[in-house]
Amino acid sequence: MREFLTGSDLPYCKGCGHHLIARNTVRALESLERDPLDVILVTDIGCHGIVDRNFATHTVHGLHGRSGALGSGLAIGAPADKEVIVFIGDGGATIGLQHLLEAARLNVDLTVVVHNNMLYGMTGGQPSGLTPSGFRTVITEAGSPYPHHDICQLVHDAGAPYARRILGLGDFSGELAEAFQVEGFALVEVLGLCTSHALKMNPGLRLRELAEEADYEPGVWRNEERDAFRLDREGARPSLLGAEQVRETEVRFRSSLESRLSLVLGGSAGEGAQRATELFAEAAMASGLHATKKGSYPVTVGVGFSTAEVIVSRDPILYHGISQPDVAIITSSDGLAHNRERIEEMSGGAVWIDASLERPQTGAEVRVRDFRERAGARNAALYSLLTFVDETGVIQKEALVEVVKSSSIREYVPDELLGI
Repeated sequence: MREFLTGSDLPYCKGCGHHLIARNTVRALESLERDPLDVILVTDIGCHGIVDRNFATHTVHGLHGRSGALGSGLAIGAPADKEVIVFIGDGGATIGLQHLLEAARLNVDLTVVVHNNMLYGMTGGQPSGLTPSGFRTVITEAGSPYPHHDICQLVHDAGAPYARRILGLGDFSGELAEAFQVEGFALVEVLGLCTSHALKMNPGLRLRELAEEADYEPGVWRNEERDAFRLDREGARPSLLGAEQVRETEVRFRSSLESRLSLVLGGSAGEGAQRATELFAEAAMASGLHATKKGSYPVTVGVGFSTAEVIVSRDPILYHGISQPDVAIITSSDGLAHNRERIEEMSGGAVWIDASLERPQTGAEVRVRDFRERAGARNAALYSLLTFVDETGVIQKEALVEVVKSSSIREYVPDELLGI
């Protein structure tokens, strides 16, 4: 076990069944002659998860109940020769049950080992969805009144090729090794007792007796074998960071900007604030500047505010963050409401605001313009940026006009707005 474990002492309470699961997992991997660096162990919140620091494999520690989701992502993306093992408790399995069912349905190539001691051990001994009827916990002192989920049956019904329930006693490495060799999704539920809570609340309890009384009988559930879910690597889209995704922008215009400028445009959903700032950023790049852009809008997307931020600079932009912008352009009441506090905090710079809106209290210079009346709601954002570049010369107006003319929104922009 020295290859797989960084030390002989495991971080569990004396007598806890989690000791056996960890050591039997190692025995199973050794019997299959797996290399520790070919194994990815995924854990989450719960007593089971504190063991990942003891494993000399690759390890990932996630949020409570999410090891199934994390493991699925890793298994889908990892090479087929990697062994992805998910450790999860009965509490985490309750929280993340849908993740496990979806992984079973898709037949993701991983093995889930459920540490089922029938309660939330780390948080004080509360019942989980796998706590059987009659089992006493700190909040069900007379015994749980509810039946438990049969997680093996659930993943079986979802399509898992293999599910198994075993008693966490003695050497069960052979059963784990069998699960590790399944092509696709496998789940092993290991029953155990929490020495800190279960035995205290259920004196004299024995694991075999509990399994029989609670209809937690050991067994194997099998479905017809099918191909594991894998990514189509040949048809996969190339990385956004790959050289083939980089598009050079030809510098065709000039800019008067000497250093850096941050701009915030606040408008309403459906009025083109995001697209207009993207075109402005593209025109800035065509003028020899670096540019970054960020958008903010509510989850409803189609209603409410739409705020776009853009930074243009002579030097590379290593971080996109705007606390107090150099320029704020406001084209609607939604945009003003969303950006009012930031505008009021401005101690310099300039604010371009539509004539239909109240003038905010700000330390910036305020310039009132007729964006909406002149261009209509649909083109107010774009027209505001055309006005901005025309009045400031940060970039040539011709640069933004050319970019708009070659864009997908060209058919919606009247020629007179572009000055052609």
